[in-house]
Amino acid sequence: MTCASCAARVEKKLNRMEGVTATVNYATEKARISHPPGVDVADLIATVVKTGYTAEAPPPPQPRPAREDPAAEGTGTGTPGEAGASGSASPSGSTSGSPSASGASGTPGSASRPGGGPGTVRSAPAPRRLRPARRPRRPARHGPGAAVRQLAVAVAHPGGARRRLGGLPFHRAAWTNLRHGAATMDTLVSLGTLAAFGWSLWALFLGDAGMPGMRHTFELTVSRTDGASAIYLETAAGVTAFLLLGRYLEARSKRRAGAALRALMELGAKDVAVLRDGREVRIPVDRLAVGDRFVVRPGEKIATDGTVVEGASAIDAALLTGESVPVDVGVGDGVTGATVNAGGRLVVEATRVGADTQLARMAKLVEDAQSGKAEVQRLADRISGVFVPVVLLIAAGTFGGWLGATGDTVAAFTAAVAVLIIACPCALGLATPTALLVGTGRGAQLGILIKGPEVLESTRRVDTVVLDKTGTVTTGRMTLHEVHAAEGVDEKQVLRLAGAVERASEHPVGRAVAAGAEERLGALPDAEDFANAPGRGVRARVEGHEVAVGRLFDTLPADVARAVEQAERDGRTAVVVGWDGVARGVVAVADTVKETSARAVAELRRLGLRPVLLTGDNRRVAESVARSVGIDEVIAEVLPEGKVDAVRRLRAEGRTVAMVGDGVNDAAALAAADLGLAMGTGTDAAIEAADLTLVRGDLRVAADAIRLSRRTLGTIKGNLVWAFGYNVAALPLAAAGLLNPMIAGAAMAFSSVFVVTNSLRLRTFR
Repeated sequence: MTCASCAARVEKKLNRMEGVTATVNYATEKARISHPPGVDVADLIATVVKTGYTAEAPPPPQPRPAREDPAAEGTGTGTPGEAGASGSASPSGSTSGSPSASGASGTPGSASRPGGGPGTVRSAPAPRRLRPARRPRRPARHGPGAAVRQLAVAVAHPGGARRRLGGLPFHRAAWTNLRHGAATMDTLVSLGTLAAFGWSLWALFLGDAGMPGMRHTFELTVSRTDGASAIYLETAAGVTAFLLLGRYLEARSKRRAGAALRALMELGAKDVAVLRDGREVRIPVDRLAVGDRFVVRPGEKIATDGTVVEGASAIDAALLTGESVPVDVGVGDGVTGATVNAGGRLVVEATRVGADTQLARMAKLVEDAQSGKAEVQRLADRISGVFVPVVLLIAAGTFGGWLGATGDTVAAFTAAVAVLIIACPCALGLATPTALLVGTGRGAQLGILIKGPEVLESTRRVDTVVLDKTGTVTTGRMTLHEVHAAEGVDEKQVLRLAGAVERASEHPVGRAVAAGAEERLGALPDAEDFANAPGRGVRARVEGHEVAVGRLFDTLPADVARAVEQAERDGRTAVVVGWDGVARGVVAVADTVKETSARAVAELRRLGLRPVLLTGDNRRVAESVARSVGIDEVIAEVLPEGKVDAVRRLRAEGRTVAMVGDGVNDAAALAAADLGLAMGTGTDAAIEAADLTLVRGDLRVAADAIRLSRRTLGTIKGNLVWAFGYNVAALPLAAAGLLNPMIAGAAMAFSSVFVVTNSLRLRTFR
């Protein structure tokens, strides 16, 4: 495909097939297709071929043995997709998608990689050194021999071991499109350059341009002259050179735009040391199975997602999530594939392999997002689809208008050729996908996964952000905070007996009490005759005492009752401890607020968002957490379905709501919100329901995600304003005769390069 019109044509033809829904992305050179069982990939490819292009199904995912040389990569993203889900298209039988070398009249051409089929990877030849053109001492007096030499230079330019017609890719693609009853940018370029070339031939051999003594000067203006003595060989060759240079720069920029996704795909380890009968056997990562145990030494990448079964270390996840501080892990902790073991030796049991790993799912989410289309891009595609026929009519009208008004054939011809060449819909087709390529790729590097381009529009409109408490604002893990003992009772004894009983409990509060007691006191005594009273507490015999923990006492001493009340005011869960029938103390546990949550809330406020805390916890606890992080509005004591109702109530008030959560009970609310953000440390259900996934468990990334999404959307809109504005401004100038065709060709090539370069600025997002 050589322009957005090509992509629009392929997409239109595919969507005409019964039951088929397709989107064709010009920047990534892929089509993402949903089709019924009766349609197979061969039928889809046949339709593309009938349209005048070629396509192929992507190869199945394969681990790459080593990083490829970026200079050898093709213009696509280079990432494998789902078989039958995407393909790349290029003009049938042509190489117009790949620039060649061309030059004329002392204008050096651009050397680049040879054309290849879709999805192929070929190495680039070394650029041929071109001698600089010699400056003539005075305006040259051209005779027939000089003009013919100029003609020869304009027709062909040395390229490698053979001679290659510089404009042939454009003409071949234009002819292919004509046979299929279509017109694209190649049609405009082919018509313009052939018209200039044909006029020059007539003037050279049948007019006065080849007469001895004729003087030919190069001017960048439209001026009256004798049509029989005017030649435009520099226009025919110069325009081709500029356009090929533009395509080369565009292709190079698109490769850079997709670099982040390629880097993400290459993060994983290539092989792994698996334990077989107590021995280490090194095998390729793709042969790893769930349940296999493998060794990870210091400095090595973890091969796949798993659980640590032996050893302790620190894990560096900077390459995968952007988190700069290594995280300590030990037995029982989960680890993610592609992260780096920065400490001691680990033995990990694989829990997810292949396409199920977090790395593979991240890459899939990013690729899906890059293949989608925002609503603004669909508008641009519709305009591109009718743009070329409209330009042809404008060019014909320009020629007729000038000829009728002035009778000057040369001026009419020059203006019409400029109209044909200046009008290029490429920038329209590149405006959205290149910004998406860079924005989503940069997001992946920072641990932000954007599901699709439609998400960007939501981030612009959001004015309220609803934050789930547990696991989002807080750590989601209960920890022991305080111990209060009744008068005459030792605090250590209260904690020691409570911890001994709770060691046998599976309740999160009980585990927090037991863990806190062991951390503060060391070894705990054994408990006997353990009994659980559901919803009330636990009992057991410890060191000859009948110990009860929880709400198992009918009456409380005054000092114990005051301690319970104070703990609840502080937003903590109060657990009463007693033995031999008397309540003798209180242990207070709480879900700890994350250190970064207060800063995250402040950043969300700076983005113009109104934070709301949403939780199923009691109101006192919720309000205490809200105060500590700077949130004024609290919705507490709601069931999971109540969270959905809360989001809907806020939307009914006219607010545009973003929801941030991590649990299964948040999935429905995430789906109900205008924008759902799931913490990547949460459940698969929450991640699946969300529009944005924050790979790290840091709430500050939510603010980064919204800023990045807004910046990407702003870049898309800036690109579209440039692309539309360029054509709106340039066409009247060309029609008015104020643009030389060669300048028009350079400006048209620059428009696409500008759009891609503008998108590449997103790579610097911090």
